[in-house]
Amino acid sequence: PGDRRIQDPGGAESLPSGSFLQSDEPPQLKFFKPLEDAMLPAGSFNNKVAFITGGGTGLGRAMTTTLSALGAQCVIASRKLDILQQTAEEISSQTGNKVHAVQCDVKDPQAVSRCVDQMEALTGLPDVIINNAAGNFVCPSERLSPNAWKSITDIVLNGTAFVTLELGKRLIQNQKGASFLAITTIYAKSGSGFVVPSASAKAGVEALYKSLASEWGRYGHRFNIIQPGPIKTKGAFSRLDPTGSFEKHMLDRIPVGRLGKPGEIANLAAYMSSDYATWMSGAVIRLDGGEYVLMAGEFNELRRVTPDQWKIMEAMIRSTKGS
Repeated sequence: PGDRRIQDPGGAESLPSGSFLQSDEPPQLKFFKPLEDAMLPAGSFNNKVAFITGGGTGLGRAMTTTLSALGAQCVIASRKLDILQQTAEEISSQTGNKVHAVQCDVKDPQAVSRCVDQMEALTGLPDVIINNAAGNFVCPSERLSPNAWKSITDIVLNGTAFVTLELGKRLIQNQKGASFLAITTIYAKSGSGFVVPSASAKAGVEALYKSLASEWGRYGHRFNIIQPGPIKTKGAFSRLDPTGSFEKHMLDRIPVGRLGKPGEIANLAAYMSSDYATWMSGAVIRLDGGEYVLMAGEFNELRRVTPDQWKIMEAMIRSTKGS
């Protein structure tokens, strides 16, 4: 969010030659075509202001587009003002609703405060806050420098905290309710090698949001989390799959048989941020095509066994005597 992730490089091609490999073209794909059109009724975010960090590209852009199409006045923020301005103009032209671009380095609390000042002057305080800005890259942990660790954790964990606390304090002071949403990852729960700073920081974001869901509900604030599986966006994959070799491995471990689409995350984010979800707070929703449960299941590799091989195995099991 800003980033989308690739985990371990395991999968079909790393198995021994005698393994039972699936077809390269998953037959289930015909059942799981993506639908990215906005699912909520038109006008669901009329008279609402939405603030999206990392809103210029990738998932942030997709979420901004959906919210804007549904009537929200959107404010997008990141470090690169030129990209933000271009995105804002393109989405505004597409949806007919104004999108504002505000420069912000989320890891700098003073910059966050200035950004919120500018947003207040433009639109007033937001009704929807989506913490999507992130950074990530693959690296063996023994090669990580302190600066590499700090660069990721400052953006992901500290940046989310600075934005959330700055806006939360102002919203509380103004007695205004809001929906807060964080975009994390499925490995915030499990951990993952080779992206240790990201896994650690995303787990911290989830603890932050679940804690504030408990504490700040009394002020009219909701806090929820989306854990996306792998979604191909240019910025993320350039750092997480620089050779392009891991995508095939990922597809092999997603039961649905494909990567996610930005519009699918955008629709879920819109619902969770909308008035249709006011009883949802402290929730962590995984949207990953079944990847997590496939990787977690002890015997899931048996999906590679053919019907004929099952007959042989069944006969062997039946012939076994004793415990």
